[in-house]
Amino acid sequence: MLYQLHELQRSILHPISHLASAGAHLYTNPYSPLSYTPFSRRLAATFDLVHRLGKDYEKPAFGLDKTSIDGHEVAVTERVVAEKPFCKLIHFERQFANGPRRAADPKILLVAPMSGHHATLLRDTVRALLPHHEVFITDWIDARMVPLNMGPFHLDDYVDYICDFIRLLSPDLNVISVCQPTVPVLAAVSLMATEQDPAVPRTIIMMGGPIDARKSPTSVNNLATEKPFHWFENHVIYNVPYKYPGYLRKVYPGFLQHAGFVAMNPGRHLTSHYDYYLQLIKGDGESADSHRAFYDEYNAVLDLAAEFYLDTIRVVFQEHLLPKGKWSVRGKPVRPQDITKTALLTIEGELDDISGAGQTRAAHNLCTGIPAHRQEDLVVAQAGHYGIFSGRRWREQVAPKIADFIRSH
Repeated sequence: MLYQLHELQRSILHPISHLASAGAHLYTNPYSPLSYTPFSRRLAATFDLVHRLGKDYEKPAFGLDKTSIDGHEVAVTERVVAEKPFCKLIHFERQFANGPRRAADPKILLVAPMSGHHATLLRDTVRALLPHHEVFITDWIDARMVPLNMGPFHLDDYVDYICDFIRLLSPDLNVISVCQPTVPVLAAVSLMATEQDPAVPRTIIMMGGPIDARKSPTSVNNLATEKPFHWFENHVIYNVPYKYPGYLRKVYPGFLQHAGFVAMNPGRHLTSHYDYYLQLIKGDGESADSHRAFYDEYNAVLDLAAEFYLDTIRVVFQEHLLPKGKWSVRGKPVRPQDITKTALLTIEGELDDISGAGQTRAAHNLCTGIPAHRQEDLVVAQAGHYGIFSGRRWREQVAPKIADFIRSH
């Protein structure tokens, strides 16, 4: 019922948001006499803020149509190289004059999180990797857009997807996982290593993920542990409404995840919106554009298949099966100690309030088969969760470290 109430609220806010947008233009358009009235900027800013608070946020585009390599501009084309019911594998194909790929540039499979936001959240991650790597990314599909007859999607299915994508892109592949997928990626590589699959990646880079959520638990971890499992089944799982292709599919709605994100730092978001209002009044277009770009991404959320969400709550956050050595995927034990040929780099943010200190680094204690000289750990000073894969610290500290690590192994 909650999902239907949410849709009703959106339908009510939709016309209000459009009217507010029209009002904002009425008080800013140079051809409108109202734009020259004494309080035009304040009124326009108010209307604009109302519009953005009430509008629908669709999945943004990556918008990465070019990159710079050795001082030359190179065109980039998005190409879907594999498609499954819940995911598309996208290749950011760099269009060189002498062919589609430079042989010297390593291949990267960038596994985006399936935790509420779209893969476009890693736009800055891809942008920094493109000049020196051949980049592929998992573009997870909103569960409400997947018809019910396509079947369920469990955490085991996620692991299968990763194994399939690794095999498709092998040999000489490097895998980067950001946040949530660190766990299924480690499972996928472990299973492949146990089976002595020749497609095992050369390196795995794990960034800000809950390999062992028992270490330095955050508010995210506490929420998952303070409630019994049946609470999640009964209170956060809803059927997709009839207006979507995934009608009747059970999902963890994106709007609930978004509400949780906002609730973690409500004061910061309130301050940000007030600053945006002042920026509009002052005519600070650059700062206002930066605010819009961030919240266009932050407010665009997707639904998660209920099976996957509940599996993650149980396996990762409540029973901690991976660090305890008790996790099996389709009856096959997950044994990180069997990984011997893959180098491991873990990356954490000093101020990460989503994956606490040591949660990602715990992978080193599990991967005992990897020689010490092929394991490295990086803690980024003064960086929060998003700072390790987006922004200045990502570009200046983390991305160069990843490039050096991949090439050295």
